[in-house]
Amino acid sequence: MEAFYDTARAPATAVGDVVVISVDGKGIVMRPEALRAATAARAARSEHKLQTRLSRGEQSNRKRMAEVGAVYDVTPAPRSAPDVLSRPGPDEDRPQAPEAANKWVTASVAEDATEVIVRAFDEAHRRDRRHRRTWVALVDGNVHQIDALRAEAARRQVTLSIVIDFIHVLEYLWGAAWCFFDEGDPAAEAWVADRATAVLEGRATEVAAGIRRRASTEGLAKSRRRRADLAARYLTNKANHLDYPSALAAGWPIATGVIEGACRHLVKDRMDITGARWSVEGAEAVLKLRAVRCNGDFDEYWRFHLAEERRRNHELRYADSVIPLAA
Repeated sequence: MEAFYDTARAPATAVGDVVVISVDGKGIVMRPEALRAATAARAARSEHKLQTRLSRGEQSNRKRMAEVGAVYDVTPAPRSAPDVLSRPGPDEDRPQAPEAANKWVTASVAEDATEVIVRAFDEAHRRDRRHRRTWVALVDGNVHQIDALRAEAARRQVTLSIVIDFIHVLEYLWGAAWCFFDEGDPAAEAWVADRATAVLEGRATEVAAGIRRRASTEGLAKSRRRRADLAARYLTNKANHLDYPSALAAGWPIATGVIEGACRHLVKDRMDITGARWSVEGAEAVLKLRAVRCNGDFDEYWRFHLAEERRRNHELRYADSVIPLAA
């Protein structure tokens, strides 16, 4: 399939469209012998309180991570912070968010994230061989993914802007909110909206400092303020990839809905059926087939596959690759 996409025609796009790369992971329940070494070691050491089910905090150590990659095109749609957050009242005049077009996905349970990212860059290069368009990467903040994206962009001499999914930022803010408010308190909603707006306006480090300051001022115990500290640390550590003012002004997407959807329909809907336990080879084959079907390329790929089978099994066995006609 990699050979097929190396020769396939790139989708037609407008000159100003942005190339977006996104990566994520989704666990697949594997047969014991198919687990990665570290997971298998944890499974061997694990002791469970009950024999028939897991107790709180216990892990089954039965999954192997499938790495998922997506590449798509986006026509820029500039917005501002108030355009992003949903507020009470009419929103008829709210600008539309950029829509993904020409979506392409890939997934692998045999390869690691770095190799899947290389595949995604190959697809982005197929769409923009002269690197004249803007390239953007959308991730959830995983450090290994960010490092791999940076390394691959440097290797290919591509200018890549990395943006962290705003929905993940919102979840961290909500986690911090429950350190300061009772669950269900409407004031928490307003507090999160104000901080989220500030992050969208480029003030992530200020928001982080404010969260820490409030937790200290209220004298919260270490256990009570844990999620507040987690949110503040996340905003501080990821600040370089939270330049939402530039992303919104340029009309880029700031959410990872495409890759989240790919993890669901490409991996979970098929690989996570009740009772399924996969080998590496079986899971890999199914993921590759599902990816090429999701991309709408199966018919074209199958013609390519048959031609390659004919060449490999028959034409190469004859002089000048010409199969003689039967008498």
